[in-house]
Order: sequence, then C-alpha cells, then structure tokens
Amino acid sequence: MRADNTAHLARAVQARQADTRRRAVAALTQLERQDEAITVSALAAAAGVARSWVYTQPDLLQRIRQGSSGDRRPTSSTDKSWQSRLNAAQIRIRDLTTENDKLRRQLAAAHGQRRTDQGL
Repeated sequence: MRADNTAHLARAVQARQADTRRRAVAALTQLERQDEAITVSALAAAAGVARSWVYTQPDLLQRIRQGSSGDRRPTSSTDKSWQSRLNAAQIRIRDLTTENDKLRRQLAAAHGQRRTDQGL
C-alpha cells in the first residue's frame, strides 16, 4: 500500500500559493513606489506570475485601479488585453455552440436509428 502523501502535497500547494502571493504584493509595492502607470501585464511580469492569476486577485486589481485612477491615465494595453481575451472567448463560445448543435443532431439521429432497429 502506498503512503498517503496528500498532507505533504497540500502543504506544498499552500507554500507555492503563499510564495506567488508574496511576490505579487512585493512587485506591486515596488511598482507603486516607482510612480508609473501600473497594469496587470506590468505586475505579472515584475512578479513572475501569469496575468490570468492576477485577474483572480480582487485586492490586487483594486490596488492597480487605485494607482491608475490618480493623476495617471490607465494604459490602453489593459483594454487591448481584455478585448483580445473577450474576442477569443466569443470565438470559442461560437465554436462550442456549433459543435454542440452538431452533436445533438447526431445523437437524435442515433436515437432514431436505434428505435427503428428495435421496431418501436
């Protein structure tokens, strides 16, 4: 029987999450000190984390917005990033909807064929 390593894995995950968070907060603090426009991309690059992860952190996003809402204007790169992600999501939704419709038709045809084969 194998040893139960779930506790070790859980601790490793927690440590990795804490390290990621610590790096992001430290990077954001450093960017705020530099008194430049802060974007999600800039924070992600400075902290060595994924932009998608930054978007899941409401408090960090709030700090970014507060830093941008002062005398600095938010950069359009954030808007472009969101627009790009939105466009990709819309294309994916359209493709999945088309695929679902096709699969529904195939399933209906298979059910019809099954009924025919069974003489129902």
